[in-house]
Amino acid sequence: MVIINARIIPVDKTIIESGFVGIENGKISEVSAMPYSGSDADAFDAQGGIVLPGFVDAHTHLGMWEDAMGFEGDDGNEDTDPSTPHLRAVDAVNPLDRCFTEALASGVTTVVTGPGSSNPIGGQLCAMKTYGRRMEDMIIKAPVAMKMALGENPKTVYHGKNQAPVTRMATAAIIRQQLFHAKRYDEDKRRAEQDEEAEQPEYDAKYEALLPVIRGELPVHFHAHRLDDIFTAQRLAKEFNLNHVIIHGTQAHLAADLIAADNTRVLCGPLLCDRSKPELHGLTPKSPALLYNAGVKVAIITDHPVIPENYLALCAGLAVREGLPYEQALRAITLSPAEICQIDDRVGSITPGKDADLVLFKDDPLTVTAKPSAVFCGGMRVL
Repeated sequence: MVIINARIIPVDKTIIESGFVGIENGKISEVSAMPYSGSDADAFDAQGGIVLPGFVDAHTHLGMWEDAMGFEGDDGNEDTDPSTPHLRAVDAVNPLDRCFTEALASGVTTVVTGPGSSNPIGGQLCAMKTYGRRMEDMIIKAPVAMKMALGENPKTVYHGKNQAPVTRMATAAIIRQQLFHAKRYDEDKRRAEQDEEAEQPEYDAKYEALLPVIRGELPVHFHAHRLDDIFTAQRLAKEFNLNHVIIHGTQAHLAADLIAADNTRVLCGPLLCDRSKPELHGLTPKSPALLYNAGVKVAIITDHPVIPENYLALCAGLAVREGLPYEQALRAITLSPAEICQIDDRVGSITPGKDADLVLFKDDPLTVTAKPSAVFCGGMRVL
């Protein structure tokens, strides 16, 4: 099919004021200016509306804490062990949670979802589409990152259990110890592969899950609000040469210059919530602008269900109000999160070869009154 008569905002290229997007086999095949010379039989007329890439939310717990449910739908924190790198989001997400439908209806076609922040090492995050019924049909990349958490959350959870960690020192020490053991495990495996007389180490699911982390193949997404926790994440990353990203970064703007100098990427948010705990004392919606102006690569996130998924674009609009350039706000919920999560070969911009995940608006998508008039996922109209 083809979408015609659209104001196309590819994000990675110049805006096309009146153009068309060709779709073949679920992929974008062509992006060009009007007129369109093909058959009108398969044409969808955008009637001058704005076509954008489907929105990407780089940090959520969508499907992990199901909507309007208690313990039965709470599958985000295995808070019985502070180190659980072998746990996988794909085994916990319920794609039939109605919040997937709400996300899709608001133009969010891709999310990164996974474990919460009770554990210093929480488990494996996945990147997935918001349209579908079966995880295998919705996955873009799994795992897409390893979730680790610093600061208040692990302390609070395990203090109530009279179990480590109850301090920031212990949280960092648990992560450091697990990474060290994973390195030793990796060395033993490699030695056994090269030396017939050396024995393979006994299989350990936790260390197996950490192998791509310590090899630099799998990024670590560090939950960190306070500035000292952000610097602890950087310290651990430097010690073990980790490909790392900061989630939340509530106080990151207080040292934006230092964070930019270290090329640390930040997933900013939530921006619309209250300051419900001490670590959120410094919460400000100016943070994305302050970080961007300092040269930090940023994306805007909801942390669903903290902010419901359907308010992602509204969060970007709030960031514009507080100083983030409009085009960067659009980028912060499309291409930037896709690049940070290393899924930009599939999503994030209207580019030939990428998935035909597209959203059509009649009005400015970052305003409170905006609502998609059509959503396409994999080239199929789903709204």
